[in-house]
Order: sequence, then structure tokens, then C-alpha cells
Amino acid sequence: MFPIDRPDPLSAVHMDGVQRPVMAVHAATVTRGWEHAQHSHRKAQLLFTLRGIIHCEIEDGVWIVPPQCAVWIPGGLPHAARGSGETECYCLFVEPDAAPDLPKICSTLSVSPLLRELLQKAASFPELYALDGPEGRLIATLLDELVAAPVEDLHLPMPHDARLRRLAELLLADPADKASLSDWAVRIGMSERSLTRLLLQEIGMSFGRWRRQLHVILSLQRLTKGESVQTVALDLGYENASGFVTMFRKAVGKPPASYLSDRKSRSRSGSEPAQAPAIVMQDVA
Repeated sequence: MFPIDRPDPLSAVHMDGVQRPVMAVHAATVTRGWEHAQHSHRKAQLLFTLRGIIHCEIEDGVWIVPPQCAVWIPGGLPHAARGSGETECYCLFVEPDAAPDLPKICSTLSVSPLLRELLQKAASFPELYALDGPEGRLIATLLDELVAAPVEDLHLPMPHDARLRRLAELLLADPADKASLSDWAVRIGMSERSLTRLLLQEIGMSFGRWRRQLHVILSLQRLTKGESVQTVALDLGYENASGFVTMFRKAVGKPPASYLSDRKSRSRSGSEPAQAPAIVMQDVA
């Protein structure tokens, strides 16, 4: 349920008309999930999740945002959003010219403890806060922190070609499918060579790397909910947990338990790691 004294923060229809460079809203839901169909708004939007998973989809990709991360959506970009499980998030609406060097593309951002506190404070401001007072100065600091927020690679690029879209849909529906590249090519009516070439051309990834990226993202979604590594590994088609952990460590730089523990520690203590964890997929056969 959203706070009764504010409009639905994810619709953004009202927020586009608020004459302030930045507007922050706190939202929570105790339902099994929520969903907003594809829409767009003039202002850019930041969705920062404290609890639950946020999914954001645009034409070029899918972003899955675990707790203590945020997704940045540039103004005017059509997108759909939904929450998974009990969610609590902060929504930030930003005028396109509010600050130089704001992200120009949809991105997953790592939120520092300072930025998190600024978001929480800004959510308590009235809509028409004083631009030349303490509230306006805090907003300026918030924008500085937003510009400096590290980008994390927690998204799955989506191809435009109809046949590749079909491949993506099949993999998303059954990520544990171990079919070979040649088998997938037959299923979608392409040669293996054409499939490889078109994937690299449209999303900049090989088939193997794209599938591993999908597994990392889906596993984070489920592990954050408390599912065991063993269960997730088997459901994603790995023979055992060890093989899955090896893949995850190569992708993220640390095993799943350490990755999630670091996020929980940041949430509890407000400490910030020396470097934001990022997924760096290795393009190996």
C-alpha cells in the first residue's frame, strides 16, 4: 500500500507537473507483488529498493534490481515495472536538466549510505519545498551523489530481431534448458552462424555469455528472497551447487553468500565497500 497522503509514486503522472527539480516519495507494499504496464513520463526516475525485487523492462533490456540497489530510468523512455514479493522502495523524480552528467541510458546504480540517507530525508519534504533554503541545498547534494553513483551490470540486454526475441522468451521461460547453440538455432529457424553473428551485432554478447548473465540475474532474484544456493543451482540446470558457485564467482567476483552478506552489512551498518560489486561476465566457451 502506498502512503495515503501521496499519489501513487510509480504512475508519475502527478510528479511530472510538480515544479521542482527533484521529488522523492517513499512507497511500501505488503502484497505478493505489483505491476505497472508500459508507460513513460517527462521526468527521469530512480527506483531504489530497500526490500523486495524490482523488475524494470524497456525495449532493449530487462533490469532486475535487488535490495540496496536502484534502477535509473531516463525521462521519456517507455518502460514497465513490477515488484516481486513484499517491497519497500524510494522513488525519485528528476527534471532532465536538474544536473549535468546524469545517466543518459537505463542503468542499475549502487546506492551509497549517504545517498540512501538523502533519499530518505528528501521523501519527507513537501512538494513545493523552498529552493533557496535547507531543503534546496540538501537536494543539490543528493544530485551530486546521484551523478557519482557507480553503475552495476545487473541487466539482461534484449535483441530486436523477432527470431532472437523468441530465443530470449524461451530462455526466460526455461532458464535451465541446456540445449546447444545449434539446437537453439534450429528451434528459431536460423543457422548457427547467423545466430552467433546476429547476437553479437544486436546485444554485443555471445550466446553463452548472454545465458550466464541471465542465470546470475535470476539467481540474485531468488537468493535475495532466502532460497538456498542448492535449490537455485539445480533449478537453473547446474548439476550441483559447486558448479553454480564457480560461475557466480567468475561473474561477480565473489561467491553468492559473500555478495549477499556484503549487501546486508551495508544496509545494517551504513558502511560502504571500497568498490561497488559489479558483474563482469567473461566471454568464454
